[in-house]
Amino acid sequence: MSQLTNFAFFRARPGQTQALGSALSALVDPTRAEAECLNYDLHRSIDDADVWFVYENWRSAEGLEAHMRAPHLQAFLKDTPDLVAGDIDLRQFSMITTPARPRV
Repeated sequence: MSQLTNFAFFRARPGQTQALGSALSALVDPTRAEAECLNYDLHRSIDDADVWFVYENWRSAEGLEAHMRAPHLQAFLKDTPDLVAGDIDLRQFSMITTPARPRV
């Protein structure tokens, strides 16, 4: 399988925006250190401060599966009912084009 891309959207429960942002931020470094992680980037909506978004790319489905079992992600998922309103909106895509070359 080719590169796998995830888009994960989160809406903070009322009064939990900062706590959700902190919990999501704490995932960045350990996730980026995973061997199969190509990138893992956290974003916050300009229009709605309660909405957070993670853009992530993985070398393979197996790499993503390993990430889903990682202790740091499992700990986050355990806490999400207190932080996230509704369900996490997770969408997976496979890359069709060749990745762009980094600009120098």
